[in-house]
Amino acid sequence: MTAWPIAELLPHAGEMILLDAVLEHASEHAVCSRRVPAAGLFHDADGNLPAWMGVELMAQAIAAWAGCQAKAAGEPVRLGFLLGTRHYVCNVAAFAPGSELRIEARRDFHDDSGMGVFACRIEAPGVLAQARLTVFSPPDASALFQDGKPPSPATEPRHG
Repeated sequence: MTAWPIAELLPHAGEMILLDAVLEHASEHAVCSRRVPAAGLFHDADGNLPAWMGVELMAQAIAAWAGCQAKAAGEPVRLGFLLGTRHYVCNVAAFAPGSELRIEARRDFHDDSGMGVFACRIEAPGVLAQARLTVFSPPDASALFQDGKPPSPATEPRHG
C-alpha cells in the first residue's frame, strides 16, 4: 500500500482537513484515523467534537478513498459532493478529546458518471457511528461551474 499525506488526497485545506491519515486502502474501501484534538473549529465549549461531525469524517474518508484511487492511477484528485446521508446513528453525543477514531468507508455502489454509495463506520472504545452516504464526483467538476462560480439558484416564475 502506498501512503500519501492526507492533504494530497483531499480537496480541502487547513482546518477543514479533519482526518489525520489513511491507515489502509483498497479497491473497495479505505480506513482512516483521527485523534480528536482538545479544541478545533467545530468543537463545542467543552472541547468535544459533536457527533454530527461524524458525517463529515465519513465523507472525508470517502474522499480519501477516491484520492488514493486517483493517485494510484496517476490521475488528479477530483472534487466530490456529499449528496445525502441515510440512517446516521451514533451511540455518543460527541467525540471526546483524545479519542482515537477509526473511520471506514466501504463502497457499495459506484458508476462511471461519478455517483457512489458507501457504508461508513466510526469506531473507538465505547463509540460506534454508522451511516450510508451518497456521493457524486463528476469526471469534470469545472463543467458544473460557470466562470468558476457555483450556478445561481433557479428562479421560479411568479404567479399572481
